[in-house]
Amino acid sequence: MQDKNWKHQLGLFFGILFVSTASVLIRYAQEDASSLIVAAYRMAFSAIFLCIIVVIKEPSFYKTYTPDRLRQAFLAGSFLAVHFASWITSLEYTSVASSVVLVTTTPLWVSILSPIVLKEKVGVNVIFGLVLAMIGGIVVGLSNVCSITGGQITCDSFSLILSGKELLGNLLALLGAFMAAGYILVGRRLRQNLSILSYTFVVYGFSAIWLVLVVILRGENLFSYSSSTFLLLFLLALVPQVFGHSLFNWALRFLPASAVSVALLGEPIGSSLLAFVILNEPPTLLEIVGGSLILFGISLTLFRKTRN
Repeated sequence: MQDKNWKHQLGLFFGILFVSTASVLIRYAQEDASSLIVAAYRMAFSAIFLCIIVVIKEPSFYKTYTPDRLRQAFLAGSFLAVHFASWITSLEYTSVASSVVLVTTTPLWVSILSPIVLKEKVGVNVIFGLVLAMIGGIVVGLSNVCSITGGQITCDSFSLILSGKELLGNLLALLGAFMAAGYILVGRRLRQNLSILSYTFVVYGFSAIWLVLVVILRGENLFSYSSSTFLLLFLLALVPQVFGHSLFNWALRFLPASAVSVALLGEPIGSSLLAFVILNEPPTLLEIVGGSLILFGISLTLFRKTRN
């Protein structure tokens, strides 16, 4: 049992590494494409890639889908699409810091809803790990507008969180967090009966359909982009989505939804390290402090939980 637990934890670790590449790839892709275009192609390329794999590996995958499971997969894909659409759109109205802080609340909603939706008990270790990791996520988010000078923390434009268009952006980010929680909770239930390939292909496919429809309704061009941009979009689909998110979805079959959701908070740490290596953006002191809290919170949640 302990060996299996280590495999699940290792899977989450690599999932965090793969997902952490998203911010750098998105940064470069957004130089030529809008945020929603990036999200739509991320999911569309993921679904196409998985379609090829699932046809080769599991050509009869559709037989495992009862009408109820298909409805649940549609719900999970819809949650994922709304998560991407609302969170990415929030960045047009509010600061990155505010958006990151609010999206960080995803594990909170998962932990609150897990006992109700999944009948899963949330242990004391998960609660402590959740609190530490969320505090760390908030610290990392605020590092964009706050700094430590002379032993004091000063923050710029913090009063904008509840004013004007920033309020709309913050509400969209919060909606994104809630939708991500729904995606995780439905995935936890559905993954008990479906293979990782059949689950991710259908869910990513539904999500892609929603996002492409949104792009079309907004009147955005789907095709006038450079070959280098399409390469970035394909890498975004392959590495953080097919490899990264799929590893989280794989872990949902074996680990509680609350533990997996807390592990998602490790993404800012990996993103900061990659930004330092690739973009020459060294982490700030607040990012280092927040990242340490996140790592400790994740460790407390996973390693204590798997002793049961």
